[in-house]
Amino acid sequence: MRLSQKQKQGLAGWGIPLAYALVTLLFGMIFPRVEHKVLPDLVSTMSAPAAMAICSSISSGMIALTGIVFSLAFVMVQFSATAYSPRLVLWVARDPVVSHALGIFSSTFLYALMVLAWVDRSASGKVPLISGLMVFALLLASMGMFLALIERVGMLQVSRMLVFTGDHGREAINELYPPVESVAEQQEPKELSKLRVTQTVTHVGRPQVIQKVHVDALTKLAAESDAVIEMVPVVGNTILEGTPLFRVYAARQALAEDALKNALEIGEERTFEQDPKYALRLLVDIAIKALSPAINDPTTAVQALDQIEDLLIRLGHRRLNVGKYRDTRGALRLIVPFPTWEDFLLLALDEIRSCGANSVQVMRRMNALIKNLKEVLPAERHEALRHWEERLQGTVERSFADPEEKQDASVADRQGLGIGEEKPAGN
Repeated sequence: MRLSQKQKQGLAGWGIPLAYALVTLLFGMIFPRVEHKVLPDLVSTMSAPAAMAICSSISSGMIALTGIVFSLAFVMVQFSATAYSPRLVLWVARDPVVSHALGIFSSTFLYALMVLAWVDRSASGKVPLISGLMVFALLLASMGMFLALIERVGMLQVSRMLVFTGDHGREAINELYPPVESVAEQQEPKELSKLRVTQTVTHVGRPQVIQKVHVDALTKLAAESDAVIEMVPVVGNTILEGTPLFRVYAARQALAEDALKNALEIGEERTFEQDPKYALRLLVDIAIKALSPAINDPTTAVQALDQIEDLLIRLGHRRLNVGKYRDTRGALRLIVPFPTWEDFLLLALDEIRSCGANSVQVMRRMNALIKNLKEVLPAERHEALRHWEERLQGTVERSFADPEEKQDASVADRQGLGIGEEKPAGN
């Protein structure tokens, strides 16, 4: 199977600092030597002892700075993982800026150290001008990367993490689901009912997560054998030893299993690509963790519901039954399972409804969410929304014994505890 996005990120994570170090070592061995031979008279007016002191301070200081900065950064990442979700915070920790910052810091340390060998070379008392200026340039670059790193760590604020997750979900929805004027999910006839299963491909190996499906590759494989390929697991599922991956129907000859498996990208964790459920999953994780008795922060849950509502609005305006793919002649070649509108609502609302059942703030915000979805989404989506409206009202009825509290929790309020939408503005 193909190298997953996470594995590519892992290779880039350690590969970037290593590349910086190797390039710096190579350049530091060649350039000062060339400068010394080709431009012997191009020297700095700075004294040799001062240049040696500066280079020594920069090299030693960069090592100390690197250790302190990254120790504090990873402590903050670990601390934030307990407050949000360890799966979400890892996306920040794997940001390329972190790898490039480590690379720049290492390059500054190594190059300053190597320039020391060419200051007062052969007791000449000279300081190479270009090499000296490059040390200062790397120092300035390190300061810039330090600021960029602080900016990335600043993403661990809850509001920015929610927006970060929502942005990935919006991107996945835009790429995966086509917008249509009518979102009616038309059921196509079961074209596989009369076809015979000619091949079943299963997973061999340790548990992995399906991260992406290469539709074009599978469609081409099916067309070459005049077959229909049915993918069994959903993107985001964990596949175990012996889990069926594909069922092949009516193939003229057996398809190459390696080719079929190579059309899937698998890895250790779920990714946002082709999986908008993962963005919803992380937002729900943040919300229910905020609602736990240990944290008790319903305002964060309300903020998470803001992002969840936006994703549901976008999903509600899209055609979700996109799992049947045809070749250029219009023949069905590939079936991939995708979640329905009801599946998305269950994921987005059920756990927050359960964990926030005793919070007036959360109940009011969820009432506003469902009310707004009914107003802005097409009529085809309303039946499922009415079901959730009834479930939410039932939760309020069970959770609040006091009639006044029950009435307060039944109001639609986008801020949770702001201005109830069912009350006059002057009240």
